Amino acid sequence: MTQSSDIRVAVSTVILTLRRTDDGRAVLALPLVLRTREPFADQWALPGGWLTPTESPVDASARTLAETTGLAPSYLEQLYAFGAVDRSPTRVVSIVYWALLRQDDVTAQSAAHRASGAAPENVKWFDVDELPQLAFDHTEIVEYALWRLRNKVGYSRVAQGFLPAEFTLAELREAYEAILGRTLDPANFRRQVEAAGNLLPTDRFRTGSHRPARLYRDNTDVELADRGPLGPEETSTR
Repeated sequence: MTQSSDIRVAVSTVILTLRRTDDGRAVLALPLVLRTREPFADQWALPGGWLTPTESPVDASARTLAETTGLAPSYLEQLYAFGAVDRSPTRVVSIVYWALLRQDDVTAQSAAHRASGAAPENVKWFDVDELPQLAFDHTEIVEYALWRLRNKVGYSRVAQGFLPAEFTLAELREAYEAILGRTLDPANFRRQVEAAGNLLPTDRFRTGSHRPARLYRDNTDVELADRGPLGPEETSTR
């Protein structure tokens, strides 16, 4: 394959949220953009765009997300740089971020984007276990992001990035189950979470068809996740 000697840099973002299926299960979902031009016209791809000379990769990720989906994540972290020689007809290195967004923020931000008249028609949300064929190497990128999330949830509080400021232990367990793809024992989960000391109980309860459930909040003295060696210019929380 003949390629230009120029190497272009792009950014893409795997932005994840929790949403409920028709049968009430919480599942991971992400937005994809239907490409309108070659290469891979009429195929779904991750939101993204080109890195400009005047912005950092994390700023470019936030900008392209806003432009393509109207979304601003609650958690954004650099995932990896994908640069296989044959990943695109021209030489492109993609700096990929992964982001978390609460479902109520998805609903509010999407509504505001539609009301502004800027909402594109080529964006659609998919459950992560029901993805279509993706353009470029974006299937590999999504798989890597999910692997990263499932590993990170074991040593960080990243699951709380999907939840509102106050939540029940059952809601937190559902987030863990959606991330890990398996059912957790409620009693064991409660013991482990309470022993970790990362949550603070409130004096408020959620009422419904079942008995009232106590609401918890994050201990803000503890970081949302261990970000490793990356500095604040490469990670952000909102």
